[in-house]
Amino acid sequence: MGPVSQYIAGGVTLVFIRHGETDWNVEARLQGQQDIPLNETGRAQARRNGMVLSRDLPDVSGFDFVASPLGRAHETMVILRGAMGLEPRAFRTDPALLEITFGVWEGLTLAEIDADGSVEARRRQADKWGYVPPRGESYAMLAERVVRWLGTIGRDTVAVSHGAVGRVVQGLLLGFRPEEIPNLPIPQDRMFIYRDGAHEWH
Repeated sequence: MGPVSQYIAGGVTLVFIRHGETDWNVEARLQGQQDIPLNETGRAQARRNGMVLSRDLPDVSGFDFVASPLGRAHETMVILRGAMGLEPRAFRTDPALLEITFGVWEGLTLAEIDADGSVEARRRQADKWGYVPPRGESYAMLAERVVRWLGTIGRDTVAVSHGAVGRVVQGLLLGFRPEEIPNLPIPQDRMFIYRDGAHEWH
């Protein structure tokens, strides 16, 4: 067990789940806050996570279930809860869990951005944590709202959100350096479970 995080109340279990796969994930396109739906693989991933969660945490009667308002996260939660035998839509949404916005880069691939060779692309490569895309949001800015959200968690929680949010949650709770956080893995077919400094992937 590691040190208890300063960001979340002691004794609280947080289950963080990234939404299932979309076609833009397959194409490595920056989705940001574009409302891209799940594909069939993503729906299967959501069912898988619900079944595993039901097996590994059979009593979630006191848990708060919360999702990003974007459709891919909302649908993931609906499928997940259904697979758990719970009322599929009995959860809330929180805009604090919205994905990072990439501004004018949304819809592009990282390869397209890097191939551009522009000053902006070079600035992003030099500082993925602090760089703000044109009309977008940096990881450092995202971390500010994630910290605020973590501070509101008062009971055991299942949260469905997005890749960048998951990297920041994982990085803050586990004590990674800021420059490491944008590169942390955050799979769509597993869930991150954290409590009192200990974490597992299920």
